[in-house]
Amino acid sequence: MNPLSIVQKVLLVLAGLSGSISILLGAIGAHWLKDKLNYWELHSFETGVKYQMYHTLALLIVVLLLDRFPSKVIEWSGYSFVIGIIVFSGSLYLLSLKSLLNMEKLSMLGPITPIGGLTFIIGWLLLVIAVIINWRQS
Repeated sequence: MNPLSIVQKVLLVLAGLSGSISILLGAIGAHWLKDKLNYWELHSFETGVKYQMYHTLALLIVVLLLDRFPSKVIEWSGYSFVIGIIVFSGSLYLLSLKSLLNMEKLSMLGPITPIGGLTFIIGWLLLVIAVIINWRQS
């Protein structure tokens, strides 16, 4: 097995941090926020946690793929997943907590959430593009 590249190391560290944060926030949501948020706020918070964990796992897959098929397109897929985690899940967390934090101005983040979702989609499409490129080269 080849030594890990800098990109792989960075993505692994980010995946580890993201996975830890996702588990922590999931526990906070399940045990502390369940009585403090309304149904829709809690549902949004849980959606942020789920998508963060899904894409944390996707980051791990990207690291493995980079080992077997080094590619800038696959690297950009990983970057897209990281951006999506921050923008999509991060905005959902803040929107869900705005009433609890007494910060109604966080409502302005509403239009930002779909941008994070778009970066998730871009990340997955970049993986498809990497497969097609690899397929054509074989």
